[in-house]
Amino acid sequence: MSHLLAPATYADQRDKARRILPRQLFDYIDGGSYNEVTLRNNSQDLDRLCISQRVLRDVSRITTSTRILGQDWSMPVALAPVGLAGLFRRRGEIQAAHAAQAFGIPFTLSMMGLCSIEEVAKNSAKPFWFQLYMMRDRGFVMELVERAEKVGCSALVVTVDLPYTGVRYRDVRNGLVGGLGLSDNIRVIIDRMQKLGWLRDVVLSGRPLTLGTIAHKLPPAGLFPDFVKFAHSNFDPSVTWKDIEWIRARWKGSLIIKGVMDEEDARLAADVGAQSVVVSNHGGRQLDSVSSSIAALPAIATAVGDRVDVLIDGGIRSGLDVIKAVALGAKGCLLGRAWAYPLAANGEAGVKSMLRTMHSEIRVAMALSGATSISEIK
Repeated sequence: MSHLLAPATYADQRDKARRILPRQLFDYIDGGSYNEVTLRNNSQDLDRLCISQRVLRDVSRITTSTRILGQDWSMPVALAPVGLAGLFRRRGEIQAAHAAQAFGIPFTLSMMGLCSIEEVAKNSAKPFWFQLYMMRDRGFVMELVERAEKVGCSALVVTVDLPYTGVRYRDVRNGLVGGLGLSDNIRVIIDRMQKLGWLRDVVLSGRPLTLGTIAHKLPPAGLFPDFVKFAHSNFDPSVTWKDIEWIRARWKGSLIIKGVMDEEDARLAADVGAQSVVVSNHGGRQLDSVSSSIAALPAIATAVGDRVDVLIDGGIRSGLDVIKAVALGAKGCLLGRAWAYPLAANGEAGVKSMLRTMHSEIRVAMALSGATSISEIK
């Protein structure tokens, strides 16, 4: 696809990112767990869904705006937390936050981002969301909650589907998790050296190359090994709903529970005081062979849609996918890979271009299906 003047679709953005990034980073975005069955099903199950076409309805006035978690969104889309985004493009988290704010939608900063929560706040005109993983060190968890509150984050996104890191074969094959011999490490270095644009933008101009929000918890060594070691040694597999209650009692803003795939878990999230749940299988990166997010959505929306705002991520690549998710009960969709690829491809401008395209796709699909507002999508 190198002949394309400008990327137009998710596939175009993915292809451009593949050519720009070192293999380890592209695989980190692109890959899933085990044999990637759930990763594929997330998008394939969306593809199988049909939209009802309606005609001869007045669609001269269409609005894509909606209200979620007490905030007005320009469209039912938010940017999900994506770890290591600052390695895809120079200070990538800030560039993505700027794009989201320009379109009037939320941006979620990953706890594993290169830009710290304070750096993003300093460079943001509007409040953003902060993603939190539960750590063994509850004092550190509370430190993160307090920092999020201090900079004015409007929502805390607690990701609950990662008591252990999923088995990701791509990361083993490409050496992201370490364990390579000398000759293979040389091949990794050569691959990075061949990505000249990435070297200039990220390695030379994007420093510091550390996990900003948690940098003080990491030894001054290689970024990838530190990230992996930190995850394995600090993510807490003993977390229960009592820990979510503990956070709820200390966090004053909106609480979003991300990683819910079962209606009973959704009810428990509502019971502990969450304002929103995200139907999510971590983009197919955790438990393989679990159902796709879109397949799990209707039951969860029926179970708790009158108590919390139900969001979804996993496989959302276009405005058509957003329409399908809303029709099945989602209030909105979180985008992950859909913004990571264009960020790698063209920075803030790439993310803005993707959001512009998605907004147009939503608007046209609404018109051709006879809906003039998000609430009319069925």
